[in-house]
Amino acid sequence: MTTSAPQIDRTADEPNVIEVPNPADGTIVGKVQIDTAETVTTKVADLRRHQPAWAALGPSGRKDWLLKFQDWIFDNADRITATVQSESGKARVDASVEPLFVADLIGYYARNAEKFLAEQHPTPHNPLAKVKKLTTVYRPYPVVGVITPWNFPFAMPGLDVIPALTAGAAVLLKPSEVTPLSAVEFARGWTEIGAPPVLALATGRGGTGAAVVENVDYVQFTGSTRTGRSIAKACAERLLPYSLELGGKDPAIVLADADIDRAAAGIAYGGMFNSGQVCISIERVYVEAPVYQEFVDKLTRNVAELRQGQDGKDIEHDVGAMATQTQRDIVARHVDEAVAAGAQVVVGGKPTGVGTFFEPTVLVDVTQDMSCVQEETFGPTLPVIKVADADEAIRLANDSQYGLSATVWTGDRNRGEQIARRLDVGAVNINDAFANLFSYALPMGGWKDSGVGARWGGAAGLLKYCRVQAITTPRLPTQTKELLWFPYSPAKVGVAFGVMRAAGARGLRKLGLSR
Repeated sequence: MTTSAPQIDRTADEPNVIEVPNPADGTIVGKVQIDTAETVTTKVADLRRHQPAWAALGPSGRKDWLLKFQDWIFDNADRITATVQSESGKARVDASVEPLFVADLIGYYARNAEKFLAEQHPTPHNPLAKVKKLTTVYRPYPVVGVITPWNFPFAMPGLDVIPALTAGAAVLLKPSEVTPLSAVEFARGWTEIGAPPVLALATGRGGTGAAVVENVDYVQFTGSTRTGRSIAKACAERLLPYSLELGGKDPAIVLADADIDRAAAGIAYGGMFNSGQVCISIERVYVEAPVYQEFVDKLTRNVAELRQGQDGKDIEHDVGAMATQTQRDIVARHVDEAVAAGAQVVVGGKPTGVGTFFEPTVLVDVTQDMSCVQEETFGPTLPVIKVADADEAIRLANDSQYGLSATVWTGDRNRGEQIARRLDVGAVNINDAFANLFSYALPMGGWKDSGVGARWGGAAGLLKYCRVQAITTPRLPTQTKELLWFPYSPAKVGVAFGVMRAAGARGLRKLGLSR
């Protein structure tokens, strides 16, 4: 869930402080201190001291604290929502989703952790190997660094901090400098319930993030592809494991047999939720020619009806502001470049109001080479392209450096699954938008420039934060020496190799004979 990190104005008289504005009106809503490399090092050292005791609690002991944290989130949901709104400019509903989403994720992993983290005893590969008991143990990385973007300032920390804590790791959370206040609330909640001090917060800009990478044992990063490459290089220098969720340019394919009313409604939602600032936002739409005009008419009507603004406690709007001026400028550039190249705006198309609002926009007469199709927009725009058939739609959908997710809209679910298997993306939703985002049993990860690794995926979402240890234990009484221990002798080697051949070969080769 990502875009390039923008620059925001700082106060000259407080060089160690970041001021946080509300993008909807520009008012300053809070401040945070900048953590230096030295303070990051100190925080990681403190986390290392407390992590062994946290791991020793085991899944059931950690479950108790996680469910207390879940209770705290429910009890403080209104305050969290207000904080999210104040620094992101979101509409009320979009902000309200975030604490509920994190609470739901906590419940899933807390209640399944014991099963997901249980030691495994794989079956030996042949009868001879059964003299050993085989055990796989999952031991958490001591300190995980989680670096999050600005588009979901409370939910994004939860997506990765919760599984890491559940696995038994300590976590250093570094939020975006654009929206750090929600992460402050996140860390405050962990402290207020009296939980062990295995979650710490590091606020700052790029230098703070670099210090996190230099000190932790595993890095989970969500953000721009450009920054992700830099983090991957830094991790490689340290031989540090990492997982990256990066940019997206998600396509929607609308087939002629689709329920056009549902497709138009679902794509409007999938493209405009959170002002299009979602990693898996629908950012380009390919529609089969027989239903193209019907779809465009219905999509245009749905988008034109959206109410834009920032709510107080009442729900009055559907779409909020962009999180930064920089992001709004990217959206404006993509629209302007498309129009200059021959595209038509059928609704929206320009900045509006005070702050960083941009009108929900639908573009037609779009071509594949336009920036609004090739580059990540991360804003409330939907470029629509007419295609001859499903094969052309698939070819154009795959014509992208990104491969995060896609949607397919069709009246034939089996055909939808067949098309899904031809798309070069990490997830495909059929006749729906964002469904995989709420399916924790599925992995969420991108292909190509959209990332490395995945989050969630049931047990995999916890095991990614663990080091895997193999243990072999004798099942039978042992002798002083094994057959192949020194000193070698022809007789012992012959017996050992004969047994190995008999266990692994086929037919007469078991006896050392050719067929």
